[in-house]
Amino acid sequence: MTVPPVLVTGAAGFIGYHLAERLLADGRAVVGIARFSPYYSPALKEARFSRLQAQPGFRGIRLDLADPVAVRTLFAEHRFAEVAHLAAQPGVRHALTHPEQYGADNLTAFLNVIEACRHAAVRHLVYASSSSVYGANRKLPFSEDDPVEQPISLYAATKRANELMAHSYGHLFGLPTTGLRFFTVYGPWGRPDMAIWRFTERIARDEPIEVAAGGRVVRDFTYVDDVVEGLVRVLSDPPGGGKGPPSRVLNIGGDRPADLDRVVALIEAALGTRAIRRDIPLPAGDVAETRADTSRLAAQCGFIPATPLEIGIPRFVEWHVAFQRGLTSATL
Repeated sequence: MTVPPVLVTGAAGFIGYHLAERLLADGRAVVGIARFSPYYSPALKEARFSRLQAQPGFRGIRLDLADPVAVRTLFAEHRFAEVAHLAAQPGVRHALTHPEQYGADNLTAFLNVIEACRHAAVRHLVYASSSSVYGANRKLPFSEDDPVEQPISLYAATKRANELMAHSYGHLFGLPTTGLRFFTVYGPWGRPDMAIWRFTERIARDEPIEVAAGGRVVRDFTYVDDVVEGLVRVLSDPPGGGKGPPSRVLNIGGDRPADLDRVVALIEAALGTRAIRRDIPLPAGDVAETRADTSRLAAQCGFIPATPLEIGIPRFVEWHVAFQRGLTSATL
């Protein structure tokens, strides 16, 4: 019996690319969806997507998930058992100037995907949420049981809306869903708008870096391989069988928070050069500290992310240096 393909939306994105590669390595067929938005360089997304398209078992489709007809057609052509919905408009600060993109890519697209999953009787929908939903929560570490009704950014509000929509579909239609609250994911093939990429690029060029709040901003940095391991385990383990609707949310975090000073020091050591620093205030919509309570993930999936920054950052820096050397006309 042929195993149905896994649908990975956002397959040209950072986490989606890594998940698709892992599923292909595990012998699964993957249909990967990408829109190539210009939020950051489409050339980087094209590079990720082309690597996937070169692998047996992968079918790449360029599609806007905010188009309901296109999404219905996609699901009519394939019998997906599992869906990993990772496509979204990311970024806390970008929402201050481009709010309409978050409505289309994070709300309308999510509704189209979850509605298609409902009609196709998909076994499990796993979707990307974010630690941003915790807002200005002062209790640490952040637990899935903490209140999340006061987001401090539009991005966070859209991710919380996704969680509520998933809960309602579980209640109304019995659709099994899992929202994964990612905590500051980094690693090779990452996003240029993230701090570790920006710091690495600028330090390597002897350009100043902007460090928020004197370097005292703390994040629960999570290496991408750990995130993918969690995704694969969760994808094959849909919720159900208990009281209430088959919907849940789980934290995926590195469980070893570090401040920006520590991150900069590790990048400096990996590059063998010192940073030129400029201190800036904490940007609007950002929080001073995040930390994940990963006990629920461990209990349900038998897994806790474990890659320390001392290993993950040198891996990223090594990849970044090699990637930049390999560039020709592309500007990333």
